[in-house]
Amino acid sequence: MGHHHNDGGARSCSVAGSVLEQNRRILIVDDDRDGTRLLKVLLEKISHYLVLEENDAAKAHESARNFRPDLVLLDMMMPQIDGRDIAAQIDADPELQRTPIIFLTAVATSAEAKAGISFQGHPVLAKPINILELINRIEDNLPVRMTPNAKHS
Repeated sequence: MGHHHNDGGARSCSVAGSVLEQNRRILIVDDDRDGTRLLKVLLEKISHYLVLEENDAAKAHESARNFRPDLVLLDMMMPQIDGRDIAAQIDADPELQRTPIIFLTAVATSAEAKAGISFQGHPVLAKPINILELINRIEDNLPVRMTPNAKHS
């Protein structure tokens, strides 16, 4: 039974820590509402990220400016706008250009994605998304946290 107590202790510490540090913010841009809803629920539940869904690709850049995500998940193939164009907008925005982007695409095979294909230097994950693989990829790409007060300077 001792193990349970230790786990509980560790967990409450990490929860307190994440509140202090604020949860990492993830913006999901994808026209598939059911897909983004599911990702949001899973990411918030498993990793305690703060997740914003943007299902209108035309608003993606504006949403990124308002939400200030730590990382953007971006569907590559959307009806109105190519995800690569949105990535280019975000990369070109001086206020956002440090924001890491992970492309999601149904076009790449998971073998290609595993081989580490990337567009414009951004990693690509194949759909259907494996949630644990996605979280690993997010954690790999999240910006390193600066000292707590760096955000406010």
